[in-house]
Amino acid sequence: MPAFSPSLLSGTTLRTARHLLGKTLVCRTRSGTLSGIIVETEAYLRNDPASHSFRGRTRRNDVMFGPPGRLYVYFTYGMHHCINVVTQREGIGEAVLIRAVEPSRGVAVMKRRRGWNRGMPVESLTNGPAKLAQAFGLTLAQNGADLRRGHVTIEEGVPVPDRLVGRSGRIGIRVATEKRWRFYVQGNPFVSRT
Repeated sequence: MPAFSPSLLSGTTLRTARHLLGKTLVCRTRSGTLSGIIVETEAYLRNDPASHSFRGRTRRNDVMFGPPGRLYVYFTYGMHHCINVVTQREGIGEAVLIRAVEPSRGVAVMKRRRGWNRGMPVESLTNGPAKLAQAFGLTLAQNGADLRRGHVTIEEGVPVPDRLVGRSGRIGIRVATEKRWRFYVQGNPFVSRT
C-alpha cells in the first residue's frame, strides 16, 4: 500500500481527523508487521483547553508543535501510551489522537501483547487509544517518528463515505467535551465505547 499523501495534512486539523478514517496504521516490528484500519479519531487544536499544547511548548509536548506527519506519543496515568498524528506546520501545536483501529495484520502478536484470552471479545484488542498503543507496541521510543517513512507509517486504506462517518463530543477527557471533534466509522465494532 502506498503511504498516505502529504496533502492529507495540508488542511485543518479537523479535516485531517475525519480523513484519517479508513487509512491504515502500519507498524513493522521484530515480531512481524502489524496493521489496522483507523476507525476513530479525535482532534486537538492549539486554542483547545483539552490539548497538551494549550499552555505552550514543553519538553513533553515538543513534537506536537511540528513538523506535520510526525507521531506524537504521550504517557498518561502512569501506565498508558497514546498516539497522535501531528497536523500543522512548525510552531503550531495541533494533532489528531488515533482512538481505535480495526486490526488487519499481526493479530496474534496484538493478542499476546494485550494478554488476550478466549473469553475476551476480539474488539477489546484495539477499541481505545491505550489498547491500540499496547497492541502495536508503541511507546515513547516512537515519539517523533516520521509517519511517511520508517517503522511506523500511515498508508492508504479504504475511503470511508461521509454517510458512514459519525461525529460527537470527545470522550475520555474532563474539559471541552462538548466540542464535536471526535470522528468514527458508524457501526464498526472496534470503535471505543462511549
